[in-house]
Amino acid sequence: YASAAFAIEKLPVQLSDTPREKIASLKGIGDSTSKKIAELLDTGKLAALDNLIAQTPTGILEMMQIKGLGPKKIATIWKEMGIESLGELLYACNENRLLLYKGFGEKTQESVKQAIQFYNSHKGQFLYAEIEAYALQLESAFLQQFPEFQTSLSGEIKRQSIIITQIDLLTTAPAANIVAFFNQAGFNAVQAEGELVKAQSPDGAQIVVTMSAPEQYVARLFISTCSGLFLQQLTNQYGFLPDQPYASEQAIFESLGIHYLPANQRELAELIRPLSASAPEEPVQPDSIRAVIHSHSNWSDGLNSLETMANACISAGMEYMVISDHSRSAFYANGLSVERIREQHLQIDELNRKLAPFTIFKSIECDILGDGSLDYDDDTLASFDLVIASVHSNLKMTEEKAMQRLLRAIEHPATCILGHMTGRLLLSRPGYPVNHQVIIDACVANGVAIEINAHPRRLDIDWSWIPYAMEKGCLLSINPDAHSVDGY
Repeated sequence: YASAAFAIEKLPVQLSDTPREKIASLKGIGDSTSKKIAELLDTGKLAALDNLIAQTPTGILEMMQIKGLGPKKIATIWKEMGIESLGELLYACNENRLLLYKGFGEKTQESVKQAIQFYNSHKGQFLYAEIEAYALQLESAFLQQFPEFQTSLSGEIKRQSIIITQIDLLTTAPAANIVAFFNQAGFNAVQAEGELVKAQSPDGAQIVVTMSAPEQYVARLFISTCSGLFLQQLTNQYGFLPDQPYASEQAIFESLGIHYLPANQRELAELIRPLSASAPEEPVQPDSIRAVIHSHSNWSDGLNSLETMANACISAGMEYMVISDHSRSAFYANGLSVERIREQHLQIDELNRKLAPFTIFKSIECDILGDGSLDYDDDTLASFDLVIASVHSNLKMTEEKAMQRLLRAIEHPATCILGHMTGRLLLSRPGYPVNHQVIIDACVANGVAIEINAHPRRLDIDWSWIPYAMEKGCLLSINPDAHSVDGY
């Protein structure tokens, strides 16, 4: 094709003006190619190309937009790494998996990572963890610029939704002031539409500012931070009046006889606890975390050594660390052979003597194989302090297949924690279908903890199933799935 294209480019006349019977005789163009050229001239399409595109995942085609990725590298990513979307590729970069393949050094991996992040920032959807800091900076800038007016983040960013489609703010400042502020600060596509001012940040985030009269401000802010079902419950059962002036959001709850709930607990709050006048139980806070469970070192696909990771835990005041590198079937992640497990355990013993009383516990993130069995024999599994069982391969499963696979792994005596239950990657890959209730019940019956994978791209198990798990008495393990000390 390249040869034919080059020959066509050098023709002294337009190809469309060349008699069809002469096209095949042109240098660099054979009979087969001439038929495809005739098809293009007659129909504007090429069936051979359409067929190839139909067989290619859209994520692979999207990779062609990423600076630094040519066809050869993309072929390696797709065919050898088994990655079919930008989200999966970004996750692989964060886990240092590209370094295991020819043609991908540390600089290339970092360049690809930055290029993907830049590309994603222009697609209009963000993980909350990615955009939180920017949104708070924007809110602070508004408060400094308009100190005489009320302004607050609102909507999905205020209630900390997992996926953010736009940054909403509510303000009592005039629209003209907001437009002038955005224009002066170099924002793009600034426009006023009634009580709304829309703009786009230099990084591509959509920003929507809603104007409010002062007397309506509190009620409108409150409404924007409630899920539809929660707001319906407050209106129908508790008599919330949205048109009334309120001094504060706390005053709204007081008027309804309900204890105050912050914005991030108003998303289907009735799932978490019955609404009542008594104070709810204090949620787990970052400073409640006493140890790091589920982390990867440079023994597999992590960036740092065991000692570096342990010292970072000690500096953060942690009591212990559970190291859980990948198992042998995760060859793409430099998974540990039985021999390397023994070597790692010797190093852990040495570090535990050196770092006492801090303790490194021996673990493995053991692949759940296609039939639901675990990646090692029973004797090898028994050498670990605990085993995290996770699915990493053959993710395109029916619910029946996924359930068979997970339930068998849960029932294995060595399994201590079920890792990232659905395998989802937010904004990148949907999880395989599972019956959450059955999985949770099975974990309770077999004494298996369920991981709350706190990696911003996973957040798996989904928060909406946590109340059911707690109701059933299921142990939950909040884990960073860290591949470097930054991941803590």
